Amino acid sequence: STNITSVENTVTDQMRMARNGHRGGVLWFTGLSGAGKSTLAVELERRLFQKGYQVYVPDGDNLRGGLNANLGFSPEDRAENIRRVGEVAALFARAGFVVLTAFISPYRTDRERAREAVGNDQFHEIYASATLDFCQDRDPKDLYSRARTGEIPYFIGISAPYEAPEACAIEVNIDKLDVPESMEKLV
Repeated sequence: STNITSVENTVTDQMRMARNGHRGGVLWFTGLSGAGKSTLAVELERRLFQKGYQVYVPDGDNLRGGLNANLGFSPEDRAENIRRVGEVAALFARAGFVVLTAFISPYRTDRERAREAVGNDQFHEIYASATLDFCQDRDPKDLYSRARTGEIPYFIGISAPYEAPEACAIEVNIDKLDVPESMEKLV
C-alpha cells in the first residue's frame, strides 16, 4: 500500500513492562486438531491471569467468524489465516499482553512468518503433540470422521499434512500428561 506512515507510540515497551510487571509475548500452541491446544491455552490463561499477568487467548473459531470470515481451509487460506493471527498476536504482544494462540498452524513457514511478525525473542512455539488416534478419540466436533468421508477437504492429519516443529520451546504431550501435569510444565 502507498500513503502509509508508521505511527510511533510514546508509551514504550519498558513503560508497559513496568506497569504490567512483565513483558509482552506470544506463546504459539501448535498441533493436530484434538491435541489439546485450546484446553492448555485456556487453562494457562486462567492461571497466568490469577498471577497478575495481562493475558489473552484469541480463539480461532471467533476469528474465523469475524476477522477471517472470508477465509476457507485451503492451504492458501490457512496460510492467510495464520498470517493475520500472527499480526494480531504481535499487536497484542506490543501492547504488553501475553498472547496464547491455539491454532493448528500446520505449516512451518507460516509459523516462522508469525515468529517474524512478533519478534524472535517474544515468540515461543509450544508443540501440543499427540497421536492421531488420541486426537480422533477426543474429537468433540466429529471432524476426523467427516474428513475421512470427504465431507471436509484439506483436513490436517487426514487429507492435508501437518509439519511438526523442528525446534520448539516446549513440547507437551497431552496423551501422556494430564492437564495439571501439563500446567506444571508450562507455568
